[in-house]
Amino acid sequence: MNLRLEHIDKILESKVRLGIMAVLTVNESLDFKSLRSLLDLTDGNLVTHTRTLENAGYIVSSKQFVGRIPNTTYRATEAGREAFRRHLQALEQLLDAATKHAGE
Repeated sequence: MNLRLEHIDKILESKVRLGIMAVLTVNESLDFKSLRSLLDLTDGNLVTHTRTLENAGYIVSSKQFVGRIPNTTYRATEAGREAFRRHLQALEQLLDAATKHAGE
């Protein structure tokens, strides 16, 4: 089996960033509060990880005001969805290889 370890994405090795991408790939978009609540994160932790994903081009944010309250919404980009898909496939291949090796 040819393992594609180069598709294991360093940015997505973080369980928080992996969780953010998982949530954003099944939802069109989510606001800051919903994302924070779903993943049980602090404000600072979510800001740090979303910034990393934004800098990588995996997600985009839009900021607007609802009344006088700022509201940030996030969505996954096509590049982010593709990186997430490749990362999961690489992890599946790695797990399959490890399982087969353990059974030998």
